[in-house]
Amino acid sequence: MTTALTIAEILDQPALVPLWPTVGRALGLAESTTYQLAAQDRLGIEVIRLGRRRFARTVDLHHFLGLLPETHENDGAGSSHPTPPDENALTNQH
Repeated sequence: MTTALTIAEILDQPALVPLWPTVGRALGLAESTTYQLAAQDRLGIEVIRLGRRRFARTVDLHHFLGLLPETHENDGAGSSHPTPPDENALTNQH
């Protein structure tokens, strides 16, 4: 039986992680199931092939698991919610 990764272990990963064991264990999947879902493009996370090895971006894994908020690519600031202007700065303009 495969032991799932803890949230702390998932958050303490480098930018690119191997599909197995890291992604599979984080999702609580067996090795064969992890590779099968990736081959069928049903894993839910983009798989990056480097030679014969398969990897995923850690940030994609974090988003998939709900550990980070979703961001919108078009907002320029990298935040999903724009910051409202400081009310004091608006009233103090002359």
